[in-house]
Amino acid sequence: MQLKANTILSPRSLLGSLLLISPFFLWGTAMVAMKGVIPNTTPMFMAGVRLVPAGVLVLGAATVMGRPQPKGWLAWLWISLFALVDGAMFQGFLAQGLVSTGAGLGSVMIDSQPLVVALLSALLFGELIGLWGWLGLGFGIVGISLIGLPDQWILSLFTGNAQAIELSWEQLFDHGEWLMLLASLSMAVGTVMVPIISRYADPVAAVGWHMILGGLPLFALSSVIESQQWVNIDGVGWIALAYSTVFGSAIAYGIFFYFASKGNLTSLCSLTFLTPVFALLFGNLVLSEVLSALQWTGVCVTLLSIYLVNQREQIANRVKARLANNSG
Repeated sequence: MQLKANTILSPRSLLGSLLLISPFFLWGTAMVAMKGVIPNTTPMFMAGVRLVPAGVLVLGAATVMGRPQPKGWLAWLWISLFALVDGAMFQGFLAQGLVSTGAGLGSVMIDSQPLVVALLSALLFGELIGLWGWLGLGFGIVGISLIGLPDQWILSLFTGNAQAIELSWEQLFDHGEWLMLLASLSMAVGTVMVPIISRYADPVAAVGWHMILGGLPLFALSSVIESQQWVNIDGVGWIALAYSTVFGSAIAYGIFFYFASKGNLTSLCSLTFLTPVFALLFGNLVLSEVLSALQWTGVCVTLLSIYLVNQREQIANRVKARLANNSG
């Protein structure tokens, strides 16, 4: 029976393939759900709602699976740092960024985090970036700039009218895309921390605790700087929040870590680009989000960069094999 279950959930089976894609579908559509409810609530409250209940669900699942709870001060120290960076900062920047940017563009900016992960992994762990990785990083800088910089700035540069650009950082950070970039940087740092955390604590339990510990400060911050957090949320809004919490956080992370634990991390990384694709698609269908021509160009270039960085080793091996065959 165990063999049959493993066969059904194999990425090569139809159900396994759908489950492999499902975290990215859930994350992308959760962005759309949160964008739909943000006009009727407040960002810090929404971020807390997405984290704390999901953390409770993950811890409940960890308990059912018999996963050990964290022990020792080093385990709790790393989980606390993980909660600050990947919980509070990531979700806080994300929620605040959604106030002034679309779900699709925000998802593209956030899912550019593999570019930062590649750089940090090279610096901290000596991982090789290689030609294709550096090419992807270059494309990523261009794509993110096309998405996040005001169109008039870019057009002025292309027309040689650089003096028309007003360098105002306040104006720049009024664009939610740059808050999404900060969210992406936070997530990237959190991703790099995971191998270290796994030395001291069970990763599933750590994920659950980091959601709870990261969400509580967001609730505290919301109680101080925000008001009427839930007064204007209607039934559809609560359903959207529940979807982003249960499906977009707890279930998505659960499926993701299941496949990661089965040795399919390469397959998961290669599918990262699907999250913004789903967010862009459903953002257009549900929220009627429209992108400018420059932003669409930036989206395409950024998705290409994510693919090049995630698949840099596989691309290099294929090129070497083809060159070897041609020379033979």
